Amino acid sequence: MALNCPVCHGALEQQSGQGHCAYCQQDFALQALCPECHKPLEVLKACGAVDYFCQNGHGLISKKRVEFKLV
Repeated sequence: MALNCPVCHGALEQQSGQGHCAYCQQDFALQALCPECHKPLEVLKACGAVDYFCQNGHGLISKKRVEFKLV
């Protein structure tokens, strides 16, 4: 799912938990959501890797399946 800038509606690039708009040169906070229950995920960072965990019974979620929304 592509996210768009709330200011200029251009495409946002995802960079380390933020969305960056190349047109506006602004950064926006992103929240990771479970693709099953659509509730916030816990972000686990270790040794340079980022994983996502759903505390609502869905366990580890692949970063390819994570849904993001603007906060």
